[in-house]
Amino acid sequence: MRGRHADAYSMYKRGTRDYINAYDKEQVRSLNGVSKEIGNPSWKRSFLYILVASLASFLYGYHLGVINETLESISNDLHFNGNTMAEGLVVSICLGGGFLGSTFSGLIVDRVGFRRAFQLCALPMIIGSSMSATAKNLSGMLLGRLFVGTGMGLGPTLATLYVTEVSPAYVRGTYGSFTQIATSLGLMSSLLIGFPAKETEGWWRICFWVSAVPAALLALFMEFSPESPHWLFKEGRAADAEAAFEKLLGGPYVKGAMAELSKSERGGEAETVKLSELLFGHHRKVVFIGSTLFALQQLSGSFAALLLMDKLGRKVLLIGSFSGMVVAMGLQAASASSLVSSSNEVYLSVGGMLLLNA
Repeated sequence: MRGRHADAYSMYKRGTRDYINAYDKEQVRSLNGVSKEIGNPSWKRSFLYILVASLASFLYGYHLGVINETLESISNDLHFNGNTMAEGLVVSICLGGGFLGSTFSGLIVDRVGFRRAFQLCALPMIIGSSMSATAKNLSGMLLGRLFVGTGMGLGPTLATLYVTEVSPAYVRGTYGSFTQIATSLGLMSSLLIGFPAKETEGWWRICFWVSAVPAALLALFMEFSPESPHWLFKEGRAADAEAAFEKLLGGPYVKGAMAELSKSERGGEAETVKLSELLFGHHRKVVFIGSTLFALQQLSGSFAALLLMDKLGRKVLLIGSFSGMVVAMGLQAASASSLVSSSNEVYLSVGGMLLLNA
């Protein structure tokens, strides 16, 4: 049995190498031929798909901000007004769901691809926002926010990777900024929609119902969007990858795109790093520092806000937060200047980074 598996695997690898070599040869011919004459593919072909993927980032921003204007009304209607622990849980439990979603996001994409992963991202957001909008008590609200957080953990990662993999190279940076813009638009939309919440009874329920609409649109439109050619090629579905490139770039660009993809895939196989090497090999220090900074960024400020918001008020915390950012950026700038000795610039830089993340 093991022998048959080994033979099948070796045949697959030989087939893949032959396929890659064929495309490499085609790339050489195309570079000497028409590829220099046809210019760049139209950005319009992939533009709508970028907007669809950016809905995931929009939802991330919306659900981050929707609780700001509505928390007081929610606490009054669900009878936990004045319970700071309950209010803190309503605000932060979606981050716990986000942790779960982001933990499994890579595994989900590898198994089912980007289109289905986006739909799986939208599903808990639809369910969670509906549960929050119809909540009759604190438990229902917390469960809804937890569901929403799971989708929030999936969304930004999927959007960033998908936009990168389906964008033409010459506008990849521009399209990459769409996810950040969408997050900001989501935040602003949640604040604008939430303004009447304090004066209008039950308005907070509408705020949650509204978020189900872009989530449903994301799930629907992803059904008509192309799969990532990179994922299709990695799965051995070269014909489907060609069809996706034709939809995204246009027919004349397919062969060149496939040749470039095959070359990057071959280079990726040569540079594969195992998880054990990241955790225990010579990369472990970089992984530890990056993970620690991210954890400090997410946890330190959240805990401080949870403990001090009701005692000091939002205005004082905002002033302190922005002042800390100014000091942190000043330390970063000073570490890069000639006024600081080389022995001290590292400490200033790291100190500024930690303060900024806090």
